[in-house]
Amino acid sequence: MSLVRALRWGFFAVCAADLAALLAGLDTAHTVLKPLLMPALLAYVVARGGPRLLCAALLLGWGGDVLLLFDKDAAFLAGMGCFAAGHVCYIVLFRRYGTPRAPESRLGIGYFVLLTSSIGSLWPDLPGDMKVPVAAYSVLLTGMAFTAARLGRNAGIGGALFLLSDFLIATDVAGWPPFWRQDFWIMGTYVAAQYLLAQGVLDERPTPTAAYREESAETRRTPH
Repeated sequence: MSLVRALRWGFFAVCAADLAALLAGLDTAHTVLKPLLMPALLAYVVARGGPRLLCAALLLGWGGDVLLLFDKDAAFLAGMGCFAAGHVCYIVLFRRYGTPRAPESRLGIGYFVLLTSSIGSLWPDLPGDMKVPVAAYSVLLTGMAFTAARLGRNAGIGGALFLLSDFLIATDVAGWPPFWRQDFWIMGTYVAAQYLLAQGVLDERPTPTAAYREESAETRRTPH
């Protein structure tokens, strides 16, 4: 458990350093630190015995992080593809470990309204070659955020923060005027989202040790 705690705090430390670099306007430091974020979180997840699909989602997030460092449309689209594949992994995980919850229909309506309003507001300002990819990605992202609520409050908040982070990126693609330290808020909501989504899966899925104990207890209760 000491290793797990150390790895979790290591992830927090990298996050804090990266966000501090963004606040200070240290672009070079951010370029170095950003690719370390998901590997640091992945190390914590592996130490917790996280499922392979969760590890795959984080690796795809790392690929997207790296690709978005390049100021090229092709790299942006490839990065979007990495994140989209990661969202598919998340959706499968949330459906596997989560359970439908009572207010799910109302939540679905809320996310549908949010999706249509955000795409509607961005659509006129998006470059022509970005309209369809951004819209398709937004549908998948919203589906992931909606499904995340199956794992409870933390994962649900994580899904909503991921949605907010990517909407802020989309406003930049659409050429909307940036606000104060926009990159800081994009990264802050993003790293919080990834951590909460991963934590939601880890908390919902029994650890190998816990599963072994449950199996052992069941074996002791079963007559031979």
